[in-house]
Amino acid sequence: MPGSQLVNRLTDLKYRVQTINEPSTLVECAEQAKPMLLIADLESSRNDTCPAIARLKQNPATSHLPVIGIIKEENSPLHTAAQAAGINLIVTEAAILNHLEPLLDQALMLE
Repeated sequence: MPGSQLVNRLTDLKYRVQTINEPSTLVECAEQAKPMLLIADLESSRNDTCPAIARLKQNPATSHLPVIGIIKEENSPLHTAAQAAGINLIVTEAAILNHLEPLLDQALMLE
């Protein structure tokens, strides 16, 4: 994932960006930082991102957060797990960079 490109684009759009490399801290970080939105790379080699997002969605303090999940390809086997975890939008790596602003608008309108 061209993560640095995504961080740069979000920063250019005047979003405050915080990266989290350890999904087990996701709920705690979200409770403290109070983000508007979460963008998650679902292709973690440890395969622990979807369970972390499921915990986020089950927590009353963070369940309202819209989540955009990023997968490498459209027919990824992670698509089903992402839906089950409660991820609002599931997009490919190419889509997130090429259509970032409309995807952000769509995710933020979900709430």
